[in-house]
Amino acid sequence: MKVAIVGASGYVGAELTILLARHPAITGMHLLVSEFSDAKGIRFSQLYPRWQSTSRFSEQRLQAFNGDWLATFGSELDVVFMATPHEYSQQWASAFLEQGVKVIDLSGAFRLNLAEDYPTYYGFEHHYPQLLEQAVYGLAEFNYQQITDANLIAVPGCYPTASLLASKPVTNANLQQPDTHIIVNGISGVSGAGRKASLNSSFNEVSLTAYNVLQHRHQPEISQQCGHSVIFNPHLAPFKRGLMATVTIHCHEQVKTDDVQQAFAKAYSPVTTPLVRVTQQWPKIDDVTYTPFANLHWQYDEDKRILVVSCVIDNLLKGAASQAVQCFNLAMQQPPGAALFDQGVMA
Repeated sequence: MKVAIVGASGYVGAELTILLARHPAITGMHLLVSEFSDAKGIRFSQLYPRWQSTSRFSEQRLQAFNGDWLATFGSELDVVFMATPHEYSQQWASAFLEQGVKVIDLSGAFRLNLAEDYPTYYGFEHHYPQLLEQAVYGLAEFNYQQITDANLIAVPGCYPTASLLASKPVTNANLQQPDTHIIVNGISGVSGAGRKASLNSSFNEVSLTAYNVLQHRHQPEISQQCGHSVIFNPHLAPFKRGLMATVTIHCHEQVKTDDVQQAFAKAYSPVTTPLVRVTQQWPKIDDVTYTPFANLHWQYDEDKRILVVSCVIDNLLKGAASQAVQCFNLAMQQPPGAALFDQGVMA
């Protein structure tokens, strides 16, 4: 198969490049950037020297993407990965789909169901409501059948991934009290802000702090996908990568500890969902950085009927690139762990 990554110069695009270079089914890959990018024409290994001479695509030069490139090469592709800004993905996804190319989008352009929500949460008008109806939400552990049949896959954000892995087993089992909110406290490293330099994400400026409380764009995404009202409190922390979501759920009065145990056992098993690991202790971000895994642990107080679940992921991998590869494997009938369980990823 032949694939392309649009936005290959960014942190997520770089992780995708390395993962897909290991994929046994991929015979060709185009590494693309905006035609206005300073990275066009530069070898991938120049941007990321740690990958010099380490993969079959590491010495490839980044190509400028535009309509002419798509007209020339688009018909050769099987899949395109869009690691691009939201509006950019919205603009070009339709063009790829018209050429019969499956689109795996890592932006927020197709995550929300309703076009009218985009001006409020993303600041732009959505011009492709028909694609919102077509898009499948790429939370692989829960939507695997829909992903298998999809042409447009909206890969979840990193915060929603950890939040939903923690909460969906509970809401799917209807253990939550209906008239309460699910409270999510998320903490992310600065790589979640992307590669572009910003004073707000500079290590000299970052201290542990909450931001965009009660108005973060991921709040409606989490609520939509878990089927319950959510209050989401994001925090930025002074470390490079990794993310933790701690979810507090008020359960209804009939819920016992065994009910919670059964809900998580039904959702996750080493055989069917090998990338989600339910652990015997509270997880640490260092347990999952540079891996495609999510680790989670829960504790339930039967007297107070309060359930707390904590989930940790690598925001660039399970929160973006490796989850996109999971979706690719499902959509293209590949082994679920292809390119994810290689020794280099697991190191």
